[in-house]
Amino acid sequence: MPTGPRTALGRSPRRPVHGPRTPARFLVLAYCTVIAAGTAVLATPLAQAGAGESDLLAAFFTAASAGTVTGLTVVDTPSFWTPLGHVAILVLVQIGGLGIMSSASLLGLLTLRRFGLRTWLTATAETRSIDLGDVRTVVGRVAAISFAVEGAIAVVLAVRLARAYDMDPLRALWHGVFHGVSAFNNAGFALYSDSLARFGTDPWVLVPVAVGVLLGGFGFPVLFELSRELRRPRAWSLNTVLVLWGTAVLVPAGWVLITALEWTNPQTFGPYSTGRTIGTGAFEALMPRSAGFSTVDWADVSPATLLVGDVLMFIGAGSGGTGGGIKITTFAVLFFVIYAEARGESAVNAFGRRLPRSVHRQAISVALLAIGAVISATLAMIVLSEASMERALFEVISAATTTGLSTGLSAEAPVPAQLLLAVVMLLGRIGPITVATALALRRRTRLYELPEERPVIG
Repeated sequence: MPTGPRTALGRSPRRPVHGPRTPARFLVLAYCTVIAAGTAVLATPLAQAGAGESDLLAAFFTAASAGTVTGLTVVDTPSFWTPLGHVAILVLVQIGGLGIMSSASLLGLLTLRRFGLRTWLTATAETRSIDLGDVRTVVGRVAAISFAVEGAIAVVLAVRLARAYDMDPLRALWHGVFHGVSAFNNAGFALYSDSLARFGTDPWVLVPVAVGVLLGGFGFPVLFELSRELRRPRAWSLNTVLVLWGTAVLVPAGWVLITALEWTNPQTFGPYSTGRTIGTGAFEALMPRSAGFSTVDWADVSPATLLVGDVLMFIGAGSGGTGGGIKITTFAVLFFVIYAEARGESAVNAFGRRLPRSVHRQAISVALLAIGAVISATLAMIVLSEASMERALFEVISAATTTGLSTGLSAEAPVPAQLLLAVVMLLGRIGPITVATALALRRRTRLYELPEERPVIG
């Protein structure tokens, strides 16, 4: 017997879905929940060092920046926040870096609950796991790699700070842990007002931080695969090849450009020796991947260097890692699409493999949506802050790609502009995930084809 109303086609109507059942809704709710909890902690008098009323805006902006592993700030992190505030920032960075869905998966495993297919696909979109294997294995590897790299960086930094800078061992350990977590998660938060400028000539501090940023930016799928197939490059997936080759091209290119453009700038590289200039150029070229640390003030760099930073930040790091941007793989796919079109080839090939047409469309969609979002937010930023286009564009791209580099505009901007940046940071973190997931899950097969007609292009 029929148990309910039926449609004209004989199918039962779909019941309305309540709650965050879709991947996009779940991720938005999860990130908003973490940011709200972080805001509540940071807004307490115990978390803020100053006397008087707590600064709710600073608490919200910092929670949004830490939860999205961005690193932009509106207050001085070491002096404005108490140790409790610093711990709260560290926890937010760690949760944001692991990925909200990874944390939810861990909680689900502890309660022995099973996931639906769509929720599992959301988890793989967040962590970009290599295959639909065991949830416990994937999430366990994500956590293990994160903690192992962060721990190694923390030990090196703690030893260096204690021996070379006469820092108390416990304080050195805390600073090592904080900056190790911040580095691997590409967050860019530092317990020093000048970021890492005071360590500009110390490779024992800068190199571990740079290695953490590099590994975190590779993405978990790449790290998984390299841990298993390091000595068998022929067995690497196309994703790993694209990320490694993209990094090998973009970082040296940024290094050469930034070093050359700032070589004679008296406010940045000008006073440095040749060796320090080259080393600083390498460090600063790596940070726009999505890290946010710096040894120079980006407010003092030339407009040309700001533009180089814009491009590097927009491209970002590898998929499934702790970095942001449209991702190296997206940029690489677009490059090979253009290359194939220029050669008149009907198929798009990369490193001996053919790229599906659906991947072409996904890459173009992600890139164009990101460009539209950046242009819109930059226009709003210029109107709200009355800043120059160069500074507004740099700050917006930094927020949208969760990088954290700044010319100081975030702290100087009026409240509406700061709220705009907070929203852009959130969208920059969840936007690429939700868009990529939606495009991957959405499949529609037409039973007919429309007439084909070619418009004039160019």
